[in-house]
Amino acid sequence: MTPEAKVKKKVVAILKEHDAYFFYPVTGGYGRSGVPDIVVCHDGRFIGIECKSGKKKPTPLQQVNLDQIAETGGIALVVNEENISDVQDILNR
Repeated sequence: MTPEAKVKKKVVAILKEHDAYFFYPVTGGYGRSGVPDIVVCHDGRFIGIECKSGKKKPTPLQQVNLDQIAETGGIALVVNEENISDVQDILNR
């Protein structure tokens, strides 16, 4: 399992704990490129989560999508091994 896949697995465990609705969007073909790895709806809030490992950053296209989510009132997170607790914090609010 890749380091990023391990981050995704931990995030999904937290989402399931909170009974959040979530899915992994399909990119390419008919999907939209640059969307976050996990799209979530919890307590009426739209959350986009981009999972990274180590010190990796979102690509410019991923960042554009995250910025659009935040600008339209959603919550946009970039999560790695160091800040997975941010997902828990958001869901607990």
